[in-house]
Parts: sequence; structure tokens; C-alpha cells
Amino acid sequence: MIGAAAATPAAASAHNGLIVSRAYTDASRTTSAIITLAPDGSGQNQITQPPDRAHDDRPDWSPDGTAIAFDRTDPQTGAARLWTVATSGEGAHQISQLCDSSSGGADCANEDERAPAFSPDGKQLAFSRSWGALDPADNTRTQYSDLYLMSPGGTDVQRLTFLTNDKPYSGSVSNPSWSPDGKQLTFEYRTSATGQPANSRAIYVVSADGTGLRQLTPWELRAGERAEWSPDGTRILFTTYPAGPDNAPGGGIYTVHPDGTAIGALTTAPSDAFYGAAAYAPDGQSIVFTQAPAGAGADLYSMRPDGTGVARLTNSADKWLNRPAWGTAEPPSAPAAPAGSAAPSAPAAPGQGAQPEAQPPAQAQGQAPTEDPEADDE
Repeated sequence: MIGAAAATPAAASAHNGLIVSRAYTDASRTTSAIITLAPDGSGQNQITQPPDRAHDDRPDWSPDGTAIAFDRTDPQTGAARLWTVATSGEGAHQISQLCDSSSGGADCANEDERAPAFSPDGKQLAFSRSWGALDPADNTRTQYSDLYLMSPGGTDVQRLTFLTNDKPYSGSVSNPSWSPDGKQLTFEYRTSATGQPANSRAIYVVSADGTGLRQLTPWELRAGERAEWSPDGTRILFTTYPAGPDNAPGGGIYTVHPDGTAIGALTTAPSDAFYGAAAYAPDGQSIVFTQAPAGAGADLYSMRPDGTGVARLTNSADKWLNRPAWGTAEPPSAPAAPAGSAAPSAPAAPGQGAQPEAQPPAQAQGQAPTEDPEADDE
């Protein structure tokens, strides 16, 4: 039953640091990088330097806020690999991949690794892996796709799920997220034209030892992207997507209890806006999310955990900010303004200072949002 969602209690000792996001670096949106910004949307800082036409995407914070894991899609092969970079932008390097180019074999054909997620203790990365022969009916889909774990250094690799083991080409697994206690993970399962049901998506839950696999959201909701656990573990935040082309308007942001009960909408429906991924602040008192009003690019917004107090954080035109994650890293110190000059004003951070009455999510009539050329999960 879908109803109003309750607010998430605060994590009293948590510190709300920088937000990390994917952003395009060119007006034609052929190259994307990882950026950080302050909780109020100010101080955008590009921290990765991808090659031309490469896509850096799906960032996630290390628990101590010193590093960010992300995936980089090669412009020549279309395959994604896992990388990490320091919050300062230094030391970007690729994590050892499961298969190197010389290993060959069916287990390494068309291998793709993406969507890394740090465990709460920082000792493991969850990620999605796809591999195998290409589907003759759809050459963008490989035989197998499942969830894996490994150390941040690329060792101690273990396969966690076997959803596609006996059903090649049936779907893709992606976007893992850890529970605060590190005992469970959520992930997205997106079915193909031959999956059951066909061309749909849902959020699943699995224990960190691979047991207890279960579906969390019903197929009719079409939940996808990275689901986010509230800091106290009582709620899971997720985004829904309408049937049809990726990035079409009409979805929304919801929460659900970890046992699958009390599904509640945080955004109003029907909506003319596109909604992307959403994430909790470390203290649980705010949510950052992506929204693209009709006919416009995607930007980051914030709201309270009950869906009220919506405020726009960025106005970034063609950057199409998406897939935000909220960490604990301290924003860098801003240089002092020259004497006699007025510093530009910035929106107040959620819960800080006086703010005008918040407006509901922006909407317009009669026009679909600018399409993000990169599919949600591909």
C-alpha cells in the first residue's frame, strides 16, 4: 500500500560533508566527470579528468570521506572499469579488473564492471559485473550480469548473486548499496525483453554472505537506480521510472521499510519532471536528488526526509548532474574575498539559516525533458 512516508530520525553524531555527482563537461554531453560540491550547492569542483568522450559515473564515498569510487566507460570499447580517486582529485587510478585483455575465455568476453559501493567499514566494494557473448537480438546485452564483492585494492573477489546464471540475457544487475550495519545490500535488477516480466525493473535485497535474496519493490513500481539506506537503517530510498525510453518524465522518489512494507511517495504524482537518483545526508535530516523539469537539464535538489521543503541546489544547464552521493568530507576552505568586494550569495544549506518558503518540485506543461544521452544503467 502506497502512502505518506515518515521522516527519518537524525543520526546525531553524523557530519554532513561534500556531495559528489556525475556531471557532463561539454555542451553536447559526450564526456562526463566526477564533481564535488558543498551541501548548499556551491563550490563545484571537478575531481576527475576523463579522456575525451569517456564517461566517469556512479560515484560513491569511502566511509572516512577521503576517497571516491566510480566507474569509467571507455569511449572505444564501451566497457566500464572501476576507479578510485582522492577527494582532492589526486591519485586517480583503475582498480585491478577481474579479467585482463590477454586472459580470453568465455568468462572474460565483453566484461564490464561498474557501480562500485563502499561497505560501511571500508573493507569491501560491491559492484556489478556483466560478461559473456552478446545477445544476437540486442548487441548491447551480454549473457550474464550479477553482483560481486572485492577489496578496494581489487583482491578477494567473490560472486554474490546468481540471478542470471541459468537465464542468460534475461536482465542486468546494477547499483548496489549497503545497509548501515554492513549486513545487507540492495541492488537494481532490470529485466530484458526475454526476462520475466519483460522490460521491467525492481529493487532486490541480499545478505552480504549471498543468502536471503528477495525482491523488495513490486514490478509495477519500476524502481531502479541505486537505492539508499537511511543512516538509521529504517528506510530505503529509491526512484521509479515510467515505461518507455530512459529519462522520460513521470517517475518519482519513494521510501520503503527494509521488509518491503510501508511504501511511501515523497514526490507528487503525476509529474512532468524526470527524477534521478537520490541519497540521504549522513545525519538523515536531508535528501539530495536529481530532477529535470520539463524541457530543462537535470540539477540537484534537496528536501526533508518526508518530502517537504524542496530547494534547488544547482543551476548547471548542460552538465546534467545526476547520481549524487552525500559524504562526510569537509569542503575545502574558500579563499578570502578581496577587500571591498561582495561575495556572491548562495542558497542556505538544508536546516541552516533563514530560507524563503520552499516550492514543490518544478514542473512545466507539454514538453518532455531534455534527454540524457546515457541510459540509466547501461
